[in-house]
Amino acid sequence: MPPPNPVADSSNVVARAASTLLALLNFVEGVQCWVKDRNGVYCWVNRAFLLNYFLDATPDAVLGKTDYDLSPKHLADQFRLDDSQVIEGESILNRLELVGRFDHVSHWCVTTKLPVRQENGAISGTAGITRIASTGELNAPSHADLGLSRALTFVRENHAAPISNKSLAAVSNRSVRALERLFVRELRLTPQQYLRRIRVRLSCQDLIYSQWSLSEVALRHGFCDQSHFTREFRLETQMTPKTYRLRYRSTGEATPL
Repeated sequence: MPPPNPVADSSNVVARAASTLLALLNFVEGVQCWVKDRNGVYCWVNRAFLLNYFLDATPDAVLGKTDYDLSPKHLADQFRLDDSQVIEGESILNRLELVGRFDHVSHWCVTTKLPVRQENGAISGTAGITRIASTGELNAPSHADLGLSRALTFVRENHAAPISNKSLAAVSNRSVRALERLFVRELRLTPQQYLRRIRVRLSCQDLIYSQWSLSEVALRHGFCDQSHFTREFRLETQMTPKTYRLRYRSTGEATPL
């Protein structure tokens, strides 16, 4: 009889535990988890995912569907753009993004997506996890750093005004350097990258629902002029504000952010 192989035995245990690990994710409250194939079709979701979209209590309610079946088109487009990057082998770590819910209200969430690889290394799909990053959550007493919560709240409430790292550091009661490290550690974004993302995402509603010109929308959300707005908007969405407005206003499929 060959001697026991501890490494092989451990690998077998891990392989057999995969379904158990997926089942355990059903008991993590408020954390959505999912697996999609290369075409963006959902193959598995956890209970928190189902509850977020107010679907039936069983995964059958979402399996076989795509983001276009669950979310407004403008959000689904962003999710699919992310998926295409992951399919190419790029991991998305702690990205701040809007995620829709059953009541058509979108929440700021922190999302991570990784490629799903076969034994030969080929990428067969994507796996993701997201958690709410709301002001209420960040202000909870158990949060590790309330300074970050104060800074995020300040940005959201004053995003149209000039905001420097120095002013954010004062709000969070930290040095500028400590604030920058905090943002990068928790959000994988610098303070100014976070500010740009908030300004762009909040401008989307005006692009869809208002009659303001692009220059007016730009000024309402803290951009110097239309040119600056277009440049920053393209960095976040891979399209211009004009293209975004034409695409989503004409479809009538977008919901308020």
